[in-house]
Amino acid sequence: MARVSGMTRPEVDSGRVRQHFSCHAGDYDRYAVVQKRVVEGLLKRLRAAGDAAGPVLEVGVGTGVLGQKFSGEYPHLPLVISDIAHGMTWHAARVVHEAMPLDADAQNLPFRSQRFGLMLSSSMYQWVNDLPQAFAESARVLKPGGRFAVALFGENTLCELRDSHRQAVAECGCSRGSHVQAFPTLREVQAALQAAGFADIRVETADEVEHHVDVPALLRSLKKIGAQNANSAGPSGLASRRVMQRMMEIYRERHADQGGVPATYQVIYALGVVR
Repeated sequence: MARVSGMTRPEVDSGRVRQHFSCHAGDYDRYAVVQKRVVEGLLKRLRAAGDAAGPVLEVGVGTGVLGQKFSGEYPHLPLVISDIAHGMTWHAARVVHEAMPLDADAQNLPFRSQRFGLMLSSSMYQWVNDLPQAFAESARVLKPGGRFAVALFGENTLCELRDSHRQAVAECGCSRGSHVQAFPTLREVQAALQAAGFADIRVETADEVEHHVDVPALLRSLKKIGAQNANSAGPSGLASRRVMQRMMEIYRERHADQGGVPATYQVIYALGVVR
């Protein structure tokens, strides 16, 4: 089980995460609508926090959207970009020309202590198994006074899909687990930051809603950005055809509106400073 400040969630298979995101690096920017909004939200909060110092490390660079925007606003700060998925690192290196790219695991960063003045991450930390360990690694590589600014998806993300699938499974008498990844709670994120020794912690949430034509379009979009279930013990597919059909019916009945079917993402923004 994944550890989050004394609590557990189904363990994430890091190999699946690496494979999913590497395979879909070419599709990511086309489908990652919410993730691009999250980048803007994180940069807005970083600007409000005051001056930034370097060098800067971005963990979970993805296709380089955050790194590219950050470099445009802070061209004087040296930037290192990293991702556990080599396909993403390679893709980002082609668009964030000023940065140094490398593959890296957020739970075991390949840098000496007190190396960076700022660490950034957007839409990544929900995929790590040990959030306290990952945040402790971030604190370790930051200089005293260094800033940590991240955005990740919280437990209510894709609540419509999760609830519809759970109801369909119950009605069909199946026992398969949820297809939707279990993400951390706001309390878990706060506790992990405190355990890592960060000070001046600021945590807030904001919902982002994305509409799709129908449920199959939503599922295709999730697949295209690599955001598939990576639980080590989770189902390899959504479920049987009967459960799938019932899930889509429930989703439409309960959630469809004039814009199509909504998908809600709970975004957790967190900032902290190393003592």
